[in-house]
Amino acid sequence: MNENMQTGAERHGFGAPASDSLGSIRLTRAKGEPLPPEGGLLAVPPAGELLELGLLPEGTRFLRLELEVLGENSQGFDFLISPNADGRIETGRPGIRVRFGLLPGVPSAAVIDLAWMDGHVLFPGSYPGQLKYVVHGSRIAPGDVRFMGLQINAGHEARHIRVGEITAHRERPAARPVTGPPVIDRFGQLKTRDWPGKTVSETEMRERLESLRSRGRIEHPEGRTAYGGDASRRLAPGTGRFRTFKQEGRWYLLDPEGAAFFSLGVDCLGISADCRIDGIESWLDWLPTADDPLYGDCFARPLRHDGEETGRGPARSFSYMGANLRRVYGAGHERAWHELTRTWLIESGINTIGNWSDPRLAAAARLPWVMQLPAFPTTKTKIFRDFPDVFDPAYREDAARCAAALEATVDDNCLIGYFLRNEPGWAFVDGLNLADEVLRNPEASFAKIELIDRLREQYGSIVALNSAWGLELGSFEDLRTPLADASQLSPAALEDQKRFSRELVRQYVSVPSAACRRVDPDHLNLGMRWAWISDPDLVTGWENFDVFSINCYARDPRERILAVRELGVDLPVIIGEFHFGALDVGLTATGLEGVRTQADRGRAIRSYLELAASDPAGVGCHYFQAYDQFALGRFDGENYNIGLADICFRPYEEIAAELREASRRIPEIREGLVEPDAEGAEAIPMIAF
Repeated sequence: MNENMQTGAERHGFGAPASDSLGSIRLTRAKGEPLPPEGGLLAVPPAGELLELGLLPEGTRFLRLELEVLGENSQGFDFLISPNADGRIETGRPGIRVRFGLLPGVPSAAVIDLAWMDGHVLFPGSYPGQLKYVVHGSRIAPGDVRFMGLQINAGHEARHIRVGEITAHRERPAARPVTGPPVIDRFGQLKTRDWPGKTVSETEMRERLESLRSRGRIEHPEGRTAYGGDASRRLAPGTGRFRTFKQEGRWYLLDPEGAAFFSLGVDCLGISADCRIDGIESWLDWLPTADDPLYGDCFARPLRHDGEETGRGPARSFSYMGANLRRVYGAGHERAWHELTRTWLIESGINTIGNWSDPRLAAAARLPWVMQLPAFPTTKTKIFRDFPDVFDPAYREDAARCAAALEATVDDNCLIGYFLRNEPGWAFVDGLNLADEVLRNPEASFAKIELIDRLREQYGSIVALNSAWGLELGSFEDLRTPLADASQLSPAALEDQKRFSRELVRQYVSVPSAACRRVDPDHLNLGMRWAWISDPDLVTGWENFDVFSINCYARDPRERILAVRELGVDLPVIIGEFHFGALDVGLTATGLEGVRTQADRGRAIRSYLELAASDPAGVGCHYFQAYDQFALGRFDGENYNIGLADICFRPYEEIAAELREASRRIPEIREGLVEPDAEGAEAIPMIAF
């Protein structure tokens, strides 16, 4: 990537700042050390580097940072807005961290919107030629800011970053046009790199796929049930459905035959478009027209993904995976993909089709699978980010509408169960008090009415509330006027707000859970797929679930599973996402856990699976994701080497071998007969955004 992209970079340079610039801003190293002259290179050690911004001109809303990453790999940055003079962002305290990624060899103008300081958005979108933006942390008032700066994140080696001009703007600066020669070949791979296993011709790809397909329809290995369960451990009579079972303090999933079943799954099994191409078409060696009779269906309809925050607008995506399968199988590509995938999964020891997978694959392959509700109930008024007004009658009505999607799978005995949703955006804020957000929000929400009514019933008089909270309100109705940080007013206010915050979470999970149970009483409710337990109150309402689900990016998941149990949750736990990535197969970012090679990825994955299986509550792990992400970024800009196969459907055999071994060992690990592999592989700093 670097060589060809730099050709375009050298031709165009950083370019002049937007005409509405309020002026340049000084940027220094820690302790005030100056940077190299403008346009010079900053040598960054493996540990990273912290740079501090000077004072902003009055009226600044946007910051434009001219940056170029030199080297072979992408780079993650954190723009820090902190109340601490040293730039620290403390968990659960005010402070914003805007994480973004840049491709190597591309002069870029990263844009930071200071309106993000209020925490209203998590995924603001990306710009053409740049990677993912994520807004972490808790809102911070402008008057509390003591530091703004740029953290160049750690890497496994030293790097060079070219730092250009940093400018302030009232209006959003225009996105930089993407220029330069093509860097993606017709198969969707980087042209500028070579690696073992790279697809070099259509003939080679056809021979490889046909070799896999020629094995025919295979079944689970000896000792397994038709569903992939452990035939030697039939723990209860079969019911024809998957269910949970607890024996001597250990939780199990049982398959429809009553056999112990550890759900070893993989997410995102599908060939739909997920390579974002709008604004970067000049970087593509080949792209058909949308009306092409063979390849036209590889385009996705434009999808909006928080594009209003960056001005980029709807995403336009293309499926290189779909195009590659069409090259080999033409109109019969979908059936061929079903056959290839079933063989690949079973031979790899995988027994579950994970979340966000094509339901037609589950029907054709007849393998155990999970699904997610196509939509989670919402309301017109939001309390904070995507948290709905859960006391609004419309929330209950929408829950019934969303649950109706389960009608189509009520009789499917291969369906393990359904997740309600994935990683609620509001729950990314550590220590978030939702009741505080109810009183802060100027909207006349049903939740605010409910809170006021409860406080009126609890205290009886406004005098008593004022005394307990340290307020001087004339009536309870004065609480309709926005009130910030109510829980910080007094110990009594904190207790009251925490109590109502838990009630909001309880309503959030119980209403859709009850609606789903009415439609489908037999399949398992697999919970919310929390990104992490950012507050102990998130487990409120766990009794509505059959399985508690978390996504856990770590080398060892046992600490996270144990934390769920220690919060009083007596349920089996499924990990809905984990992954490991490397930098040896043509992609420039590792994902959220990094190792050096594909062999290391295999060892790390096996260790993770075995450690999860060793926990008394661990009943499944689903790997994210089936195929590598696009080298220039999926819909939101992620471009990670996290697939079990590449974009040309070439499975990583080093990983498949370790998956088979984990699958073989897990039944005995679950019974304590074999120790899990706790060593895994050497970690390197992640390149992820």
